Amino acid sequence: MSQTEQRTAIPQHNIEARFEEPTHGPSTSSEWWRRSVIYQIYPRSFRDTTGNGIGDLPGITAELHHIAALGVDAIWLSPFFASPQKDAGYDVSDYRAVDPIFGTLEDFDALIAEANRLGVKILVDLVPNHCSNEHALFVEALASPKGSSAREHFIFRDGRGVDCQLPPNNWQSHFGGPAWTRITEPDGTPGQYYLHLFDSAQPDFNWDNPAVGDEFESVLRFWLDRGAGGFRVDVAHALIKASGLPDWDGRADGADSPGYPFADAPMFGQPAVHEVYRRWRSICEEYEGERVLCAEANVHPIESMADWVRPDEMHQSFNFPFLHTGWDHAALKAIITRSLKAFGAVNAPSTWVLSNHDVPRHATRLGATAPSPRPGDGLGPQDEQPDIVLGLARARAATLFMLGLPGGAYLYQGEELGLGDNTMLPNEHRQDPSYARTNGERLGRDGCRVPLPWDDSSSSLGFSDSAASWLPQPAEWAKLTRQAQETDPDSTLNFYRNALALRSSSQLGLGNLNWLEDTTNGQLLGFENTGVMVALNLGVEPVALPAGEVLLASSSEALSPAGPEGSAVLLNPNAAVWLRRASS
Repeated sequence: MSQTEQRTAIPQHNIEARFEEPTHGPSTSSEWWRRSVIYQIYPRSFRDTTGNGIGDLPGITAELHHIAALGVDAIWLSPFFASPQKDAGYDVSDYRAVDPIFGTLEDFDALIAEANRLGVKILVDLVPNHCSNEHALFVEALASPKGSSAREHFIFRDGRGVDCQLPPNNWQSHFGGPAWTRITEPDGTPGQYYLHLFDSAQPDFNWDNPAVGDEFESVLRFWLDRGAGGFRVDVAHALIKASGLPDWDGRADGADSPGYPFADAPMFGQPAVHEVYRRWRSICEEYEGERVLCAEANVHPIESMADWVRPDEMHQSFNFPFLHTGWDHAALKAIITRSLKAFGAVNAPSTWVLSNHDVPRHATRLGATAPSPRPGDGLGPQDEQPDIVLGLARARAATLFMLGLPGGAYLYQGEELGLGDNTMLPNEHRQDPSYARTNGERLGRDGCRVPLPWDDSSSSLGFSDSAASWLPQPAEWAKLTRQAQETDPDSTLNFYRNALALRSSSQLGLGNLNWLEDTTNGQLLGFENTGVMVALNLGVEPVALPAGEVLLASSSEALSPAGPEGSAVLLNPNAAVWLRRASS
């Protein structure tokens, strides 16, 4: 059964749809960000127009019509600012300039013009916690004496112990190793330490200094004036540090406490950070067109994350607990229920996401045949490889389930093609700073950042007109190009198009969720939203469906007849379906 043939009636079956107490989703406001689908573009891996193997802004402009045709509301554009590129652009040297590898400010303006023509918004990825060590303010700080106003833009401290040989505290970098680096003073003597929660080339700003806030408010206005639709705010929970910078024994990446990372971390989630975003929200509201703020606020529990989206703060916050929940009936139901309750309490939408540039793609995660040897990290050639067929089946099912939820949804470039990670990436190609800082103990995030396959026009699969590609593409991607999937009704690309169109026409993003009572011993997870039943089979046996009209299934193999006469329909394992129940 192809996707285009799936609007078929399901005969009445003896399992009835019984519902639990309703779980309410967001309000039915028409504000676009409450039900939005936002597509993340990682510029260096999207499309290269210069032949140097690195994607650029003109490449995004040239191909933007393909993304708009998916039916998304906005594009989240990962950093394109001037940068030494030691952390793929998250080390910014000039917040008001486009890095030459990506183009020019005029190229950004052209992108905005094309986005406006196509009816999509562009969200800029802002990095306010830290900058590059080549930023003019940090260069000035290094050249200035201890206690100077220039150093007050960053977090400089004296060391501890004899001759200050020890760092100011025991904090560890998110990328491995100490979070402090000692400088050499202008007179040549060993000097103070500066804080960097990430790479040593990314010094943290001192947000206790009002001048830092003034600078970033100016940066916001610079991009809003050029037509940006808003901002995704990187590490939004980290700007303010606890007074006195006390020692903390946790890991900055949270991998030592996967249930509730950062819950007591003195560098994350400090109350004063919310005043920053209240000011930013007021700036956004000065502009026409509902300019929005989305927080990358990796705080736990989910009830604390809702603090970032109170009515006078941000519009959205990524739901990391949902992203990190595995193929588990009880866990998925619990985090969805808690999310809708927590975000609904502040009249905000929950925002769902399955993949991004910092985690293994969900087609890889869900096909894993063994626990990751490095939690939160990608797989490499030496690891047990994922089951690609299983991973894609589960990925499509998980996506269909996610898109049925009320609220907003984020997609990561290439997931609409069914891409997984390059798990066979040779180590000599790795560029993630966490790989170098841990001497290869962590593989980093390069596997999920590999350039996209467009067509068969070049050996880089159409990513570039040349053979150049800043990271090598897996050979099997030749069958997954956008060109190869365009005319295949069962392709992952057309599955995404159909799902997004139905999501929009059924107003699922603005609906309410009612859980379907589970009568399958934890196999079937189902709910109803605006009259559409969404069902996901997480078990190992087919499950009979209630009566109704099938709107869309996750694959052509998702459904099968039950019994010799085919009088009922089953939802197969690792599959999902949307259906409209028959009238009783």
